[in-house]
Amino acid sequence: MSGHEISLLTDFSLEITGKDIDRLTAAAAHIPRGTRVHLTYLDSEDLETRVKAAGVCRALELIPVPHVAARRLRSPDELEEFLAGLADVSAADRLFVVGGDPAVPFGPYPDALSVLKSAVPQRFGMAEAGIAGYPEGHPDIPADVLWRALEDKAALLAEMGLGGSVVTQFGFDSDAVLDWVEQVRARGITLPIRVGVPGPAGIRRLVRYATRFGVGTSAGIVRKYGFSLTNLMGTAGPDRFLRDLARRWEPQRHGDVRIHFYSFGGVEATVEWIADFTARLGEEAVS
Repeated sequence: MSGHEISLLTDFSLEITGKDIDRLTAAAAHIPRGTRVHLTYLDSEDLETRVKAAGVCRALELIPVPHVAARRLRSPDELEEFLAGLADVSAADRLFVVGGDPAVPFGPYPDALSVLKSAVPQRFGMAEAGIAGYPEGHPDIPADVLWRALEDKAALLAEMGLGGSVVTQFGFDSDAVLDWVEQVRARGITLPIRVGVPGPAGIRRLVRYATRFGVGTSAGIVRKYGFSLTNLMGTAGPDRFLRDLARRWEPQRHGDVRIHFYSFGGVEATVEWIADFTARLGEEAVS
């Protein structure tokens, strides 16, 4: 069991916002060099903040993966300016391209596929693109549309000769995640999958984010994860989720699966939790 859990945690990735970069710097000594750090694309952050965060990641010998939110881009010029800034700090080679939240696109890009098809990212050196996966669906997008989008993006990356990965929305139900992974593989998509996991955070905050992103929060699911909806005090970590995921994960059946941590409870808390959990797994493996 511990061997599977350790394998899942090998080459984990983190997700932070630009405003978290000082906290990332403070925690960097405890993060393996070469760890991928996803940098979200928020309206509240300007171009300078996004590019600076990517540059700091590179300076810390981490791998920046800036997000490009298609529906938030107001023009091709805005996309090019952002990518040019990333290229200046050697951070345009790996991007995560996602549709984004706005119901109406701010500009000419209605979805991630339209950004990838533009070929603009390749002109600035993109060699690998992350794309989004939704094991428990999306509150505003029908399931058949999500599957078609995933298949189309995976096919386009292969056609363009680009590397890629699927990074999923976080969830609380490991069974639902692995069932979805099986469906991905059945559709012929062989890209590595990074399963989204919330780092340790306040239960109230976890429920708030879950509600916002349409993640299942039935009493049975969250109890299986390790907390109760009737008691929102305290914090919860993904210990049980990861152990359950490892118990069912079969590499030959599910393919390349890694873990992607959303640092809702803070970068330092997430990094400390990963180090502690990994140490505990090591002790279990030799006991």
